[in-house]
Formats: sequence, C-alpha cells, structure tokens
Amino acid sequence: MHFSIPDTQEFVDGAGNSYIGYNIHINGLFHCTVRYKQLHNLHLQLSKELDISLPIFPPKKLFPLTATQQEERRLALEKYIQSIGQNVDINNSEILSGFLLNAQWESADGLSENETLDIFLMNGSKISLNVSPGEHSNDVLKKVYKHINLAEKYHFHFALFVIIQDELSNSIKILRKLQDFESPFITHKYMSSMGTKIVLRKSYWDITYDLELMNDPVTLNLLYVQTAAEIHSDWIPVTKEVKHQLENLQKSESKKEYLNIARCLKYYGYVQFAPCYCDYPQHNSQVLLAIGGNELNLRILLPKDHEVIFKVSRMRCWRITTIQNGMDHRNGECKLELSFEYLIARNELQWITIASDQAILMSVCLQAMIDELLQKCIVRNRIQAEPGKSWTYIMRDGQSRTITGSPLRECANNSKTGPIVKKLANKWSAVTSKKSDDSRLVDKTQITDLDVMENNVFHMIGDDDL
Repeated sequence: MHFSIPDTQEFVDGAGNSYIGYNIHINGLFHCTVRYKQLHNLHLQLSKELDISLPIFPPKKLFPLTATQQEERRLALEKYIQSIGQNVDINNSEILSGFLLNAQWESADGLSENETLDIFLMNGSKISLNVSPGEHSNDVLKKVYKHINLAEKYHFHFALFVIIQDELSNSIKILRKLQDFESPFITHKYMSSMGTKIVLRKSYWDITYDLELMNDPVTLNLLYVQTAAEIHSDWIPVTKEVKHQLENLQKSESKKEYLNIARCLKYYGYVQFAPCYCDYPQHNSQVLLAIGGNELNLRILLPKDHEVIFKVSRMRCWRITTIQNGMDHRNGECKLELSFEYLIARNELQWITIASDQAILMSVCLQAMIDELLQKCIVRNRIQAEPGKSWTYIMRDGQSRTITGSPLRECANNSKTGPIVKKLANKWSAVTSKKSDDSRLVDKTQITDLDVMENNVFHMIGDDDL
C-alpha cells in the first residue's frame, strides 16, 4: 500500500478544544482523517499483537506545537505510516485493515445504516445492493457473488474496481482496486463527482486461468463482457478482419469462440494507461504504457514509433516520487513519477522514469503481478486466528470501540517460505549498479519519495535470462 499524509485539518471537539487531523491518502486517493492519538494507539496495538520490529513512532510533545513543529510531526507520521505500509506482515494483519476501515467510516459524514450501492459489469449491466457503509469490500463482493451465482471456488479470480468509463469516447480508465480496508460505499461517495462507477473485473494476470473459467457459464460471461468492452475501447487493438470475425461471433453469442480468438491478441490481459512521458529511450519520450504478461510495455510515440518491453522479473526495485514544482504541497497540484531500476545487461542496472498521474496504479499493478509470480514458487497456506481475537479502536473523541478480527486470514507462513526465498536468491549472480545523474523528466524544486518497493522476483533470474 502507498500511504501519504499530504495535508492536515483543524477541528474543535465537544469541549471547545482544537486539534489537528491528519488526512491519510492510500494509493493516491483520500481515505480518512485521524488524530495523532489514534495513530499512536494503532502503533501500540501492532506492537502488542505482532511479533515484529516496528519503526519508531514520533514522540509526544509536552507543550502545544508551533507551526514548524506541526509540519515536522506531519512528515514524521507520514514516514512512519509509509514504513509500516511496506511490511507484508502488517499489511496482512486484521489490526491495520480494521483501523483503516473504522477510520474511513468515522471520517465520512451523512451516512445512514442502510444504503444502496450500484455494482456494474463491464457491459453496463447493473446490480443494486443494499449495503451498510461499514461493510468492507469482501463483504460487498460476497453479495455480488451471490447475486450472479458465482461458484465459491472462483471468488478469488474477481474483485471490485473503481473506473471511469466514457461511453462517448469508448474510453476506460481504472482508478483503483478496492481493498478490504475500505468501504466500497464510502470510497465511491468520495469519488462520485469524478463520474466513477464500481465494476466487477477479473483480478489476475496469468491468462492460463481463463481455461478453467471458460468452462463455467457465469465466469465465461464475466470474461466475455470484459474482453468485449476492452476491445470496444481499443485497449486490445484488432485488425479489420479480426474485428469483423469477432462481431459475427457476438451476434451468434458464441462467447467461448470469441474469447479463444481474443486471448491470442496482443495486449489481452493487460491494463492500459493514459499517454505519459518517459526518459527512455531519450528524455521526454511520449509513450503509451501497458502492464500485463509479466512485463511493462512501452509504445514509444515520439520521436519514433516503436515498442520497448521491460520484464518485471528484471526490475530490482521501483519507487514513486511526488514532484511539487515549488508549490505548497497542501495547495498546489502534484505530478507523480514511477522510477524502476532495471537490469538492462549483465552487471548493468539503469533507472528508468515514467511521469504519469497514474504512477501509483502502475506500482500497484507491478506489485500484484509480482505477488502472483511469487505464489508459484512460495507455498501460501491459510492459518487459523485465535477465536474471539479482539483489539481496541480509539475514536477521535477519545471513546474506544472493541473490534473483533476475522477468524480466517490468508498470509505467508514465514517459517516455510524463508528457505525458498533464500534458495532463489542464491541463484542470482552479483550485479553492480552504475551511477547516474538521476535526471528527471521535469524541473522541480522539491521531490518526495512516497515508497521504495523491492522486487523479490528479481532474485529468481539468472544468466540464462539475459
């Protein structure tokens, strides 16, 4: 997860005392507002329940903070929450997910106990659900699955996404995948002014999973309507001959035959992004970027039209950078960059930078693809949590609520996966990083690194891959 605390708000409690609220953004979008004491309580709960080393929490102050000290605290809290956001054990914990869900619910205004939420399929079909604003994404997903009669064994293959779909231009823009730490109703409420809708889409990268899903009528239809929408929006380019063939199959409702042809097309199973800029092959190259097929694909538009492929297994790490261009980050618009360190030749690493407002989504896609690759090498097992396990959520007004965790959670068993990762790492031959001037695509006076993501798949490659 990519955390940031770009700004704060001042509140007054019931006793007339003012306090600072910290606005937490996750994966580039506003999520909730919390007080210092709430984050401190989260730290205490994590320290108590998880047997891991946590970063140092910013200390309390005895006297009221000056404006400078308030800014220093904001930066320190941002650094803290970014650090825990990079820890897999913490991200898998019910405590962090529960904290974020409750904080989002507390930060939202004007909610009733029951609301109506519309979920769409990619062909525009609508499913209207009665939901509680406190229900997280998995709760809502279960209602969707029940409505469409999706077999339980296929639940893992689909998820809810927030998208912008322009019917006039036939364009699709994915904004984010909904997670268990958030309420789909509240998230959609925050973003409704952008013309968004929540859709059910497949949530995997390896297209060989299609082969089983195409034998089930419900999952076959889900794959079919999504693929047809992506071809209609030019996410998957087709020739006139293929387009005519697919149109005939649509008329005859030959869904499986339609998919068998579509699955052979370039960019099937990829996520497409809006045009952006890259410093490869040269400064300010205009590119179209797509992620899928275990690669990051660049179609260079200018200065020369050609394609460049970067395998995700050869990315050592990547980072998200915010560029403020000299403006106050609390008021001015920010531009984002995704930079990744790539093994371009034996013993030679190079940083490549992409400037895009969708940089965080790109990072999330890379991480999801790599997680899927690692699952093929690392045995993941379902572990039983202690029955009735509970923890305390402190609200802004100081009142506490007892939260009970979910009885089951899927996570990696470190005692089993550790030796495997170590063995894979031993296959990797030494690589040295070349120094660079770290030049960027745009001039800026202030740079903030939100996250640095290490790529464990990088250790799986060897000389034969180069």
